[in-house]
Amino acid sequence: MKVGIIQIKCSADSEANKHKLAERIDKVSREGAQLVVLQELHNTLYFCQTESVDMCALAEPIPGPSTDFYGEVAKRNGIVLVTSLFERRAAGLYHNTAVVFERDGSIAGKYRKMHIPDDPAYYEKFYFTPGDLGFQPIKTSVGVLGVQVCWDQWYPEGARLMALRGAEILIYPTAIGYESSDTAEEQERQRMAWQTVQRGHAVANGLPVIAVNRCGHEPDPSGQTNGIQFWGTSFVAGPQGEILYEAPQEEEAAVVVDVDLTRSEQVRRWWPFLRDRRIEAFEGLTKRFID
Repeated sequence: MKVGIIQIKCSADSEANKHKLAERIDKVSREGAQLVVLQELHNTLYFCQTESVDMCALAEPIPGPSTDFYGEVAKRNGIVLVTSLFERRAAGLYHNTAVVFERDGSIAGKYRKMHIPDDPAYYEKFYFTPGDLGFQPIKTSVGVLGVQVCWDQWYPEGARLMALRGAEILIYPTAIGYESSDTAEEQERQRMAWQTVQRGHAVANGLPVIAVNRCGHEPDPSGQTNGIQFWGTSFVAGPQGEILYEAPQEEEAAVVVDVDLTRSEQVRRWWPFLRDRRIEAFEGLTKRFID
């Protein structure tokens, strides 16, 4: 399968961001992409750097204007498209939601982000209610997609549940970057940990992984920090964790990557982790901590 990876710098103009993405989706589709994956909350700047109720005006219903827009882009190009939207479910009730479109522009399914961070400059708990759709893969014409969002990518449990429910590929729209006060060495450790843990999901489940991150610097509107330098490095890993493609840290990218979904069968025969799991001994995984 040919996968389109689109990593961009976002601006304060949401319409400009949408049309920029549409142009790049058109580009990778012309180059043969069958599945295209976008980064987290791609319509806007990463507004979670501050806590402001005014930012809730950015949220949209699903279906809504953005699903109409991206559905038309998917239909025009005949692709499956993974997007990431700020969902307004009801007044005062919002989710960080990935929406997957089929080749005919219809909504194939959605996933609401389960793990919600609350760290300096990542105040997502102020905006997003944790997802209630579970870890359910989305069936599409190009395969069964195990879509999660950003902070979910650090948790092996979600990846495993997606795999156990038949996901053929793990996908993570992402928005993560550097805190300016950290040393260069610490920043690099964080970036490599981010990539390593996801490559581990690929290995542990015998599945390819796609992670698409933002790039560029976005200032803190409050001025309390120096903003976030998103570290890009969008990547595709094969079912043994091998890197098939890695984007630059600071530059935008719109590329097509070949992913062989049939390799997972052979890799799982070599490394039959699912066969050898001692599920009768995993009861403790449902506890917060074991004293």
